Amino acid sequence: MRELLLIAHTGRPEAVTAAHHVVERLTAEGLAVRVLDREAAELNCPQAKPVAADQQAAEGAELVLALGGDGTLLRAADYARGADVPLLGVNLGRVGFLAEAERADLAATIDHVLRRDYLVEERMTLDVVARPDDGVETRDWALNDVSVEKHARERMLDLVVEVDGRPLSRWAGDGVVCATPTGSTAYAFSAGGPVVWPQVEALLCVPISAHALFSKPLVVAPDSVVAIELLAHTAGGVMWCDGRRTTELTPGARIEVRRGKRPVRLARLARSPFTDRLVAKFGLPVQGWRGSVLG
Repeated sequence: MRELLLIAHTGRPEAVTAAHHVVERLTAEGLAVRVLDREAAELNCPQAKPVAADQQAAEGAELVLALGGDGTLLRAADYARGADVPLLGVNLGRVGFLAEAERADLAATIDHVLRRDYLVEERMTLDVVARPDDGVETRDWALNDVSVEKHARERMLDLVVEVDGRPLSRWAGDGVVCATPTGSTAYAFSAGGPVVWPQVEALLCVPISAHALFSKPLVVAPDSVVAIELLAHTAGGVMWCDGRRTTELTPGARIEVRRGKRPVRLARLARSPFTDRLVAKFGLPVQGWRGSVLG
């Protein structure tokens, strides 16, 4: 039997309504729909099959379908990546940059799923390890970004950035963001970083409000290793992975960010150019464009 895992933002009534519609349509066509056991009561879909919310939740499924905003998609990415299953998102939030479809496209999206009519593309991820001066190291991963930030609003974070084993610069400020091309339109973009097309393999390093002469965003090779060292005299900080998972950082901690060993597979319903996605999501003005004059 064909199975998929459905993850929805249970705090959004429209997401719960959409989940009901998805479950009814797919089960009527003979597909089995899994939902996380901790969300089953709120979704209240009797036809769905509750499964434990662990790394095996998507094992054997053909797809993970996420209903919500980018936060819901990032949560769903945990399960999709762990099972090497494609992730398809329907945006029920605001920007929804990771989503492939909008709420008005839900019926058509279900049709694509039923026909297995979608493409799959791999997105680069980040692996990160945080090593405190006197403690146990923490390992994590991110699809969008890894950020190292200050704890206290009134204090700056003093740190040194290293690229490929060599010190680059010392920055005092709010912190630094390391991002993938997928995450270039998220936190890194808000901090002043460049937009990087998903087909480009690179690692971004963007300082956050740094008090330094040299504090421009960096774009380094995909196989580079970026390390961030908190100076011993500075206040502690916190590491965020995709804005979801946190790790406390003590003074003297070292954080190493490198290309992830396992990508996230995103399901795409069409090969629309990334430029069109940028224009649509950010509402960019393109009036007056007359088209290419090149042959």
